[in-house]
Amino acid sequence: MRIFGTDSQGKIFSETATLLDLSQHGARLSGVRVQLKVDEIIGVTHGNNKVRFRVRWAGEPGTPAEGQVGLLNLHPDKPFWNAPLPEGGIDNFQSTPASDRRQSVRVKCSISVELHPTGQEVIWGNASDLSHGGCFVEMSIPLKTGSKFGIVLWLGANKLRLQGVAASSSPGFGIGVCFTNVSPEDRECLRQHLKSLL
Repeated sequence: MRIFGTDSQGKIFSETATLLDLSQHGARLSGVRVQLKVDEIIGVTHGNNKVRFRVRWAGEPGTPAEGQVGLLNLHPDKPFWNAPLPEGGIDNFQSTPASDRRQSVRVKCSISVELHPTGQEVIWGNASDLSHGGCFVEMSIPLKTGSKFGIVLWLGANKLRLQGVAASSSPGFGIGVCFTNVSPEDRECLRQHLKSLL
């Protein structure tokens, strides 16, 4: 299979990898040469199928798990492996301290989004997950990592205007957005909307 996206340094990559284990909700790959960051979104192709996965762990260099990565399927309901699969078990692999992992749990959603980069036309996208601290915006031609912009989230009948920065960029899929300078009022609005999604 082929994996692609941006590595831990923000550089675009595309390479082949070997499948070791799989379930409907995830996979373990080996032979991964690129350094990947935990929680990064990458693309995986298998035959003619393409799905987004989140990196849950990456084997440390110099250990038996070097070159291996554990991936979480962000669309387990979408046919990908072309075969019926059992439910995945609990992944207890710990490659980084829990304190280093994302503090805000992301909730799946489908929210219309406007991006307002300085000096550019408005870019429309769709947020496929949302947390208190950010979201993933699906777009075929993503902005570069580090890009700053205004972001408008359509939460039901309300428009929430925030500032954001592209924390990750996955060509063909979209960008991971980190919200910046969120006011207490806007944070409460996010909290209420997330509560409604659970």
